[in-house]
Amino acid sequence: MDADKKMIVIGAGPMGLATAYYALQAGYDVDLIEADDRPGGMAAHFDFDGLSIERFYHFCCLSDTDTFELMEELGIADQMRWVATKMGYYLDRQLFRWGDPIALLTAPKIDLITKIRYGVQMFWSTKRSDWESLDKISAKDWFEAWSGKRAYDRLWRRLLDLKFYEFSDNVSAAWIWQRIKRIGNSRKSLFEERLGYVNGGSETLMKALAGRIESLGGRIHYGVRATRFLIEGDKISGVEAGDGQTFQAPRVISTIPTPYVSDLFGEHEAALRAPYEAIENVGVVCVLLKLNRPVTDNFWVNVSDAEHDIPGFVEFSNLRPTGDDYIVCVPFYMPHTNAKFNQPDDAFVSESLACLHAVNPDISDKTVNAFHVARLQHAQPVCDIGFADKIPDHRTPISGLQIADTCFYYPEDRGVSESIKFAKKMINELG
Repeated sequence: MDADKKMIVIGAGPMGLATAYYALQAGYDVDLIEADDRPGGMAAHFDFDGLSIERFYHFCCLSDTDTFELMEELGIADQMRWVATKMGYYLDRQLFRWGDPIALLTAPKIDLITKIRYGVQMFWSTKRSDWESLDKISAKDWFEAWSGKRAYDRLWRRLLDLKFYEFSDNVSAAWIWQRIKRIGNSRKSLFEERLGYVNGGSETLMKALAGRIESLGGRIHYGVRATRFLIEGDKISGVEAGDGQTFQAPRVISTIPTPYVSDLFGEHEAALRAPYEAIENVGVVCVLLKLNRPVTDNFWVNVSDAEHDIPGFVEFSNLRPTGDDYIVCVPFYMPHTNAKFNQPDDAFVSESLACLHAVNPDISDKTVNAFHVARLQHAQPVCDIGFADKIPDHRTPISGLQIADTCFYYPEDRGVSESIKFAKKMINELG
């Protein structure tokens, strides 16, 4: 093949896999480099005591059209499943239902005026399409302006504090609005939320995509970590890998998290590194528990309780069937520089169980069949006030080099469908 059509894609997460796939369709000769031993990134599976499951939970919304279109192309559209899911809120040592008008009206210790203001804000958020003005204010100020300080303090403050810690007061209103809109629009009616999963888990889509890449002639190199961009003048010429390999190509697209990007530039390329170093990230420690009974009948439970430093938990089995076991995910988000991030696995498991026991006293050590703790130093970009202006153009000043990760489709939050859409955009722009 013409050398000018060679391309290197870095990272085999959803965005990297989709980028390689669309590039092959467009006639490029693709090498896909992945440091892990499997495709999927945060959507990759592992063997959890005999159950194949995501390291970090994933779900689909009704608006994820790019995922549906890709699954159709791959011949696996029939593997999508939809479930009527529920949401709960644990507050003041009490679990109550959440997520619909009746739940809001019956919520304790919130006055009627605040409930009405909050309901109007949530409803309008699902209808709103402009977000630029929300990028200029904090989530805190946005909630307080619409719903009042009482609603923010009671329902949102602790959730944001326990996800972003020292960054929480500066999180962009546009980021949280988009999360509300996506979930709010994934409903069959005002009273029924519908979320989806791929039969067999995210692995079904990731493996189908990797298989199609290889069948189209693409080469996936697992266990190969990119260490340096090869730049000649103002043009990219390839990528150097940690194992000594050199991949030559006049086009490179990096899809790895931005905190890792700056290290791919040389020390003399400080100006190129700076935009990526300016983007903050928080990490996550995700505890997966395999229980012999459910905690609740909800998919997601928000936790806003002073006794538990956990913003919520996900009962994954209430979305995707997992046999006789009940899978619960308890994510602890925080900057990886926080001392707590390096606690032993057992400490996170104990803290998770203490919270679940408070919600349901039947949950204890004896109900745990297995556990797993996964960690990522860079799991969630901190989308702060004015974040849109922080994001560099994915088309870098270096000819042939594109760089993007999940924060590049802000205000959309991390998601498989959004990553697929952005991958398609990058390839389409090549002409």
